[in-house]
Amino acid sequence: MKTLKYILLLLLVAIIGFSIYVAVQPNEYSFSRSRNIKAPKSLLYNKVNDFKAWPSFSPWIEQDPEATIFYGDKTIGEGASYSWQGEVLGEGTMSTVETNQNNSIAQKLEFITPFEASSNIKWDFETTEEGTNVTWSMDGKQDFITKLFTTVMGSIESETGPNFERGLFKLDSIVNAEMKVYSIDVNGVTQHSGGFYLYKTISCKLSEFQEHMKNMIGDVGSYALTHNINRAGAPFVIYHKWDEENDAVMFSTCYPTNSRIKTEDSTILTGQLESFKAVKTTLKGDYSNLKEAWEQSMSFVEINSLKMIESGPMLEVYITDPMLKPNPADWITEIFVAVE
Repeated sequence: MKTLKYILLLLLVAIIGFSIYVAVQPNEYSFSRSRNIKAPKSLLYNKVNDFKAWPSFSPWIEQDPEATIFYGDKTIGEGASYSWQGEVLGEGTMSTVETNQNNSIAQKLEFITPFEASSNIKWDFETTEEGTNVTWSMDGKQDFITKLFTTVMGSIESETGPNFERGLFKLDSIVNAEMKVYSIDVNGVTQHSGGFYLYKTISCKLSEFQEHMKNMIGDVGSYALTHNINRAGAPFVIYHKWDEENDAVMFSTCYPTNSRIKTEDSTILTGQLESFKAVKTTLKGDYSNLKEAWEQSMSFVEINSLKMIESGPMLEVYITDPMLKPNPADWITEIFVAVE
């Protein structure tokens, strides 16, 4: 009997000691995971800001593919929400409480089953030299039950951190796969209407083309903007020479106008394209696919026994403004090759 009393006393002391240990655990928790993703900040922000996109990168839905997802009346931006029910995931709700366009998203996570709990979720997007640094954070308070659970099963960070890492990895993979989607359509023979344009011309090495082209389009566009010159279409490039053997390219960056403009800058001139017959090709996708688009254009000319005008216009027209559509898969470029 005395032995039993000692055992019960020791058990009581152990329970009290364990309870005290649990009680003195931190009342709050916070942690984060980050990943640098080679994609525009706005594109990643838009993906995370839309709850209908979450099934594609959510590590939890991956663990419970049979879970049922319910979307609120709004799924994008402040006030958006979605909820779930599943054997593995239990039941819960996620809602967006605050957004800072392209910079951050604050959300509220609430679990209903298998236990009630709530946490604050934060996404931060920061532009880097290689793309965008995406940080996924979580914080909240720990009541006694939560402290007891984490003491036995492990901290919230140890349980959830790997899921955040998996989610960021999937976000990276999915966004980059979407950015690589492209299509090329050789539209056939058409008539280009021609027109007036402002332009700037340069000769350079092929390796310097992209940098010069970007800067020059900006120069011509800025000149038009500061002189209140309305644009009459999408900006374009005229290729005068493309010589891979000698690593040289000569081209003009152009800004279409409604009439002939007399310029005040000796480096920015005005020109006119006469209407011309051309083979038109449309690329939808990243500019890195333009080489293939040009090859298909030239192949169409050859297969259809058309005669290319060697000194005739060869144009790339940039229909889409990348600032308005951050996903390269949405960019549209039209190619025109002058033929007889």
